[in-house]
Amino acid sequence: MAARGWLPLLLHLAHSLPAAAAPVLVGAAFAYHNHVFSIVPVVLGLLASWFIHVGGLYLENYWMLTAHAPLREHPELASAVDAGTLSLRTLRRLTAAWFVLGALSGAYLIRYAGVMAPVLGLVGTIASASYCAGRYSQVRLGIADPVFFVMFGIVAVAGTYYCEAAQFFAQPVGWRVVVEALPWQVCVIGLPIGAIITNVMVVDDLSDIDVDTAKHWKTRPVVWGAAGGRAEYVVLTVFAYALPFWFWRGLGLGPWMLLPLLSLPLAIWTTRLVFVTPLKDVEPVSAKTAGVAFCYAVLLSAGLVLGR
Repeated sequence: MAARGWLPLLLHLAHSLPAAAAPVLVGAAFAYHNHVFSIVPVVLGLLASWFIHVGGLYLENYWMLTAHAPLREHPELASAVDAGTLSLRTLRRLTAAWFVLGALSGAYLIRYAGVMAPVLGLVGTIASASYCAGRYSQVRLGIADPVFFVMFGIVAVAGTYYCEAAQFFAQPVGWRVVVEALPWQVCVIGLPIGAIITNVMVVDDLSDIDVDTAKHWKTRPVVWGAAGGRAEYVVLTVFAYALPFWFWRGLGLGPWMLLPLLSLPLAIWTTRLVFVTPLKDVEPVSAKTAGVAFCYAVLLSAGLVLGR
């Protein structure tokens, strides 16, 4: 398999780009809503987020091809390694390169966010790298779902907002943690995004339930069974689509917060697919779920902008 064949398998663009962009978009829109928007930190934050996310995907595939090689979970990649068109050495270098690109993109954010820029980058890198690598990885400990939820629903959104807002309250930011740049609302506005992006992983876990069992991974479908994984998908979806009402009435952000409900038909469609599609064929639904997350993020962001 030539590079043009295995590169898309490693990048997972249909998953990685929407997952990286959705929380950044919401953080940027909330900053605009609060009159602290700044385009450069948004662009740099998006790049850093995507690079780190892709680095984690490359590391996961490297781990599959080494620690769990006999399972041949990704036969196309395994065949590329066997044929010599993809070497493990190259994969290690590419993995490191993605994380370095993330660090370089985030380094310039120090100008805007001070010490919190490298702190956020380090947290993101650790979360991405620890998903499956090592004895104490998230999947072995059974904590991948809450980590995904927190990283995409809170850290990425609040981090984007902070990198924009800090400069409005302190110049230079330096070693200060600018508390004014972290209103508590920014820690909850992205929760629906965290829920739906976690569902992307739930679908992948459903499709890999047999091989994950062989790897002794404690994913929700492995621990709770396929029915439990599907129930988690439903719970997270209902949670995501109930929150706009709280944003409107509880946070006082106005009726524009109901815009994400326009994506509900898509969410119902993907939920139905999760239930009616055989587990061996359900993996493509994860990309569709990532699309739901991005649509939701666009609509939520539009509501924040229109409700300013």
